[in-house]
Amino acid sequence: MGRKVHPLGFRLGYNKEWGARWYAEGKRYRDLLHEDIAIRRMIRETLGQAAISELEVERYPKQIRVTIHSAKPGVVIAKKGASVNALRENLGTLTGKKAWVEVQEVEKPELNAVLIAESIAEQLEKRVSHKRAMKQAATRAMRSGAKGIKIRCAGRLAGAEMARREWVKDGRIPLQTLRADIDYACREALTIMGRIGIKVWVYHGELLPESIEVREAPAPVAEEA
Repeated sequence: MGRKVHPLGFRLGYNKEWGARWYAEGKRYRDLLHEDIAIRRMIRETLGQAAISELEVERYPKQIRVTIHSAKPGVVIAKKGASVNALRENLGTLTGKKAWVEVQEVEKPELNAVLIAESIAEQLEKRVSHKRAMKQAATRAMRSGAKGIKIRCAGRLAGAEMARREWVKDGRIPLQTLRADIDYACREALTIMGRIGIKVWVYHGELLPESIEVREAPAPVAEEA
């Protein structure tokens, strides 16, 4: 049986970055990991309609910074920044530290694997044909400048009694090439016939070594007494 490697984990430290940038040891690591999960869950539940593609968490000794990548920054910010201010207060209450919230716009949501997968999942939950949803997403991505895209849906498609998989592929997807800039996402659609898994791979082209930006790691989180 073939062994599959996660496309993002395979490229971490080369042309992909960690979504959480902090360091801790022992029980402190466990506590901060659970806190990170709680932060991400709270933000996605609060801003469910904001088309969030990525959340970055950076920790410093006495403060925490959260960067929200969204295709709808206006929904995240709201009128006069009310939503961001409320989110900042909730983060401060949850972590006990001074919180900073930064919002960055996703310029081309048609090329973002997370947003593509969530769009397909939303359509499947509304009983749109899986073939139509996958083909439209692939076509939009290629028209927007993608070098290649692959979409897989698995489950009881179209209400069939037996689960199966169906693929839509266009262009190239060099999964074993480290310098290939590949975006990947996996989501689930909750339908009346059961769960349908959706996986999306988007190939943006090759990143040459001189074009890869290396960021310095943040200072370690100090142990609390």
